[in-house]
Amino acid sequence: MTLAVLGGSFNPVHNGHLSLARTVHSLLGYERVFLIPAASPPHKALSSGATPEQRLEMLRLAVAGEAWLEVDDCEIQRGGTSWTIETLRELTLRYSSSLEGKIGLVIGRDLASGFSQWREADLIPHFADIILAGRPGGDQNSAPEFPHRLLANDLVDASSSDIRSRIREKASWESLVPEAVYRYILDNALYQNS
Repeated sequence: MTLAVLGGSFNPVHNGHLSLARTVHSLLGYERVFLIPAASPPHKALSSGATPEQRLEMLRLAVAGEAWLEVDDCEIQRGGTSWTIETLRELTLRYSSSLEGKIGLVIGRDLASGFSQWREADLIPHFADIILAGRPGGDQNSAPEFPHRLLANDLVDASSSDIRSRIREKASWESLVPEAVYRYILDNALYQNS
């Protein structure tokens, strides 16, 4: 099995996340892609408005019907700060009998400049092939000094922070998330006061 992982707060998951996962699956040929929500991201504060369980449920709704796309809750189960190196170690051990090659670690190109500050950054390439994806508004021309592969992905103009802001301001946002996620957010009155 070839496996790629895409982490984040997914607060909420949106169409940009799903488009990126589909590109990793179709263009790079990874048999499975895991979306892994962080318990507590190390480099930014997690915005309020949804519990970890609600973020997980939105992810599960978003991936329904996609056999190759899965949600893994290892970081939420582990709790505390979500360190990428710990997740890579856990997944490598868990799938040691079936994993073909290294895990593909998908990160935004905008995060590449700070990669050396990540916990045990020098060990991450031992566990993962790093895949740099473009993000709207991000630096698309950086040349990181670590082994990586550039992904030619579509830049979907959607962000979780923008969606939360639109919900608070009662602006249009339904086209930015899957229908099931839209209904879930409405039904649970998420992000209205965050």
